[in-house]
Amino acid sequence: MTSPRPRDDAPTRTLPSAEAPQPSGNEGILGRGHRALTVGIVSVVLLIAFEATAVGTAMPVAARELDGVPLYAFAFSAYFTTSLLAMVLSGQWSDRAGPLAPLSWGIGLFAAGLVLSGTALGMPQFVAGRAVQGLGGGLVIVALYVVISRAYPERLRPAVLAAFSAAWVVPSLVGPLVSGTVTEQLGWRWVFLGMPALIVLPLVLALPAIRRTASGPAGEVPPWQARRLRLAVGLSLGAGLLQYAGQELRWLSLVPALAGAALIVPAARGLLPRGTYRAARGLPSVVLLRGMAAGSFIAAESFVPLMLVTERGLTPTLAGLSLAVGGLSWATGSWVQARPAAVPHRDRLAVLGMVLVTAAITAAPAVLLPAVPVWTLAAAWTFGAFGMGLVVSTTSVRLLELSAPADTGANSAALQISDGLSNITVLAAAGAAFAALGGGAAAAHGATATAAGGSHPAAFAAVFAVAAAVAATGVRVAGRLRAE
Repeated sequence: MTSPRPRDDAPTRTLPSAEAPQPSGNEGILGRGHRALTVGIVSVVLLIAFEATAVGTAMPVAARELDGVPLYAFAFSAYFTTSLLAMVLSGQWSDRAGPLAPLSWGIGLFAAGLVLSGTALGMPQFVAGRAVQGLGGGLVIVALYVVISRAYPERLRPAVLAAFSAAWVVPSLVGPLVSGTVTEQLGWRWVFLGMPALIVLPLVLALPAIRRTASGPAGEVPPWQARRLRLAVGLSLGAGLLQYAGQELRWLSLVPALAGAALIVPAARGLLPRGTYRAARGLPSVVLLRGMAAGSFIAAESFVPLMLVTERGLTPTLAGLSLAVGGLSWATGSWVQARPAAVPHRDRLAVLGMVLVTAAITAAPAVLLPAVPVWTLAAAWTFGAFGMGLVVSTTSVRLLELSAPADTGANSAALQISDGLSNITVLAAAGAAFAALGGGAAAAHGATATAAGGSHPAAFAAVFAVAAAVAATGVRVAGRLRAE
């Protein structure tokens, strides 16, 4: 895949287009000037949300039927690994030519990955499909941030981000039920093969609106930065090696682990804002906090359905529904930070959000005890998701506030790189702990192993311990979002 490369002396396009409806100064995100664009890009998020909730519910069954439970973490991390490269590419592509092309390609690759996973004959093909999805997802998410930066005034951006979170509510409530029913009645493959049909709506609604309101470069066309692309390739390769080392618990695994670290560290230092790793105030802490929040919460959530199915004997449908209310509470948290009254307290809300995330992850493994009702996990996850709504939306708003128009793509890519890289790193550490304590072997036998006394609750407890440690560190970083 190649992107159009305008000449450095190409004329700059003026935004927004003269043919686009011009919004009035007081209208909201659904006013005449923004309505088509808002509905379109929210539809894109809706597609991603349905995929995420449905796949999370079907994944334990798919891994078992493909004899791939030991590679369970790879099915998640493959998505994040390839998305790292796509994020950097999307950032440069969007800054040079506008977000329309990377968004279009991203949606197409996302659909292709779903088909590849849905037709998988073994776990390697399944993981490859997830990797293709990651390429599409990485292109899409950065392009969407560029759209928000260009097409909406600063006062409307928190509301757009809150709408993104609200788009997760229906998929979170309905997705697990539909996915679980389809998985039990028709098979897990139809969960993946049915998703591409949802792509039609985003294509029809989003792309024409983006072409009218946010196409072309925002000012002088920046040059391609080949060094950033090389660093992105190194980052993706390093992340893959690190994940592989975490799953192959042998002394020889130190070789790919060290090689992965040697690639990741310099690449991340070159792609993230200066001062990120020491949590410098302002943009570096915004980027770092986003990674710590996403990495800890998503890594823990990835193992929740597997834990409930194998340790408590729940069906895939019930296991997925245990997380369903989290979508509503996440959207509520995002809505709270978007209120005008919350603006002066936005940074303190981020601290509160990380406290709630840490508490939820810490409380989750209590359901490994038979005496603890399963509903307690759903309750804890509701509070944790509310905290994520506060943190994710706050970091997104702060990033756009701190980014010049010509740098929005690069900075949005850095935010998403931190998100994805943290997911990979925490999943690698958690997956290694899970495998070392026998979790893969026990989960492969499901309820049979549990009934025979062969379950390994300590393996799941270790996963949540790793995630909770990362979240707890993020509480301190959350207090450093405001630049000095």
